[in-house]
Amino acid sequence: PADCVEVRVTLTDAERLSYATAEADERYKLASTARTKEAVVKAILNRHPGEPALIIGAYLEQLHELAAELDCPVIEGSTKNKEREELFQAFRTGEIPRLVVSKVANFSIDLPEASVAVQVSGTFGSRQEEAQRLGRLLRPKGDHRQAHFYSVVSRDTLDTEYAAHRQRFLAEQGYAYRIMDADDLLGPPVPEVGA
Repeated sequence: PADCVEVRVTLTDAERLSYATAEADERYKLASTARTKEAVVKAILNRHPGEPALIIGAYLEQLHELAAELDCPVIEGSTKNKEREELFQAFRTGEIPRLVVSKVANFSIDLPEASVAVQVSGTFGSRQEEAQRLGRLLRPKGDHRQAHFYSVVSRDTLDTEYAAHRQRFLAEQGYAYRIMDADDLLGPPVPEVGA
């Protein structure tokens, strides 16, 4: 069974203001791509040193920023098939311990070695997407490691609402699902400059 955890982050004052004043069709993207998530992703990965990890999201700019922060490659729709296969193979053999992947990872890849997935953004609470992403981890591990599936969600936003849809789906499928606060991973918040 996978350990499914939703980690809720609090937007900074500036992020909350941008979210509150954004057009309705931009709010989900703003909540999903909040920079506040970067430190949380790092903290999650630090909890699983040496474990093969996938960082999964829907917004390419966010994924490229995370890949730069984590010093790992990105696989997206425009990545040539030959390069994708080389990166997947390097991940399978442990040469590359982490991959940042876009929605291309939802379909037709076989990475049974992955034991940690960190979802930073998705498609509006899609149950199918959640099942596909979780499916990347639920393959038997040779060393019987437990799979860990994290979803990093911006509190008090559409991101939280859509996460509730995914949470219900996982619960209906019989997965244990818990919610934790990002501060429990990061420690007390640091005041914003000029606040």
